Amino acid sequence: MAWLQLSMDLKDMNPEAVQADCECLGALSVTLADAADDPVLEPPPGTTPVWPQTRLSALFEGDDHDAHAGEQLRGALADRLGIEVSCITVEPLPERDWCNEWRKNFRPLCFGSKLWICQDGQRPEDPRALVVDLDPGLAFGTGSHPSTALCLDWLCRADIEGRSLIDYGCGSGILALAAARLGAARVLATDIDPQALLATRDNAAHNSLENKIAVLRPDDLGDCETDILVANILSGPLRQLAPRFADLVAPGGQIALAGILEEQIASMHGVFESAFALSPVDRRDGWALLSGRRRH
Repeated sequence: MAWLQLSMDLKDMNPEAVQADCECLGALSVTLADAADDPVLEPPPGTTPVWPQTRLSALFEGDDHDAHAGEQLRGALADRLGIEVSCITVEPLPERDWCNEWRKNFRPLCFGSKLWICQDGQRPEDPRALVVDLDPGLAFGTGSHPSTALCLDWLCRADIEGRSLIDYGCGSGILALAAARLGAARVLATDIDPQALLATRDNAAHNSLENKIAVLRPDDLGDCETDILVANILSGPLRQLAPRFADLVAPGGQIALAGILEEQIASMHGVFESAFALSPVDRRDGWALLSGRRRH
């Protein structure tokens, strides 16, 4: 099946009103994106981020037998909005397995001296390799994002063998899987997103690590105490969770926090330094990882 994508810069138009007009014309999905370079990294929960310059894209079912379907949709939307047709672009999109598009350009990634993140049975030539075979599904975490890479590098340097670890905000489970491969005795992976819990369980089973990794919601952690806690989320949730993390990490235990922008380092220090003796910050491509040990 062919698809049609109509796109336009919203300028001063109301995003919700334009979205409603698209849906009235049969749009299957509507996406809002930054039309310039003004990222909104941490919108408040339950809100729709709107950028100073917002671009809207609407996806419609195409008609293989009607070459003019795109132009007809374009004209109909322009009429509803009272704008020039030239303000709207239309392009056909061929049918693809979009869930697996990311695989085409994925290459095995190495962290430390022997931890490898692979997919679809890829294997490095190194016979010493510790391999995590990953399918992120609909969850975050492939190892390519700087914050995830910072966490994986940190895990490779940390003393993990035989210790317990919590992956808080586990996403695809990549950090939990890596910790288990690196010798952690017990790993708890937790997330508020059901898709993340599903992806982590599936990846743990696929890597034969389901006996070492327990997957659960944050409310089910209870009063457990861990040697290591890793959280790759965002600075806002990290700040809110600081007291909870202090309770979860055993005295002398380690913490690693990522999803932090470099300009947020100082404020994050202020939140965590009372409970943790913090180490020098790791940085990569504008992102930072904050680590330290739980004070006794």
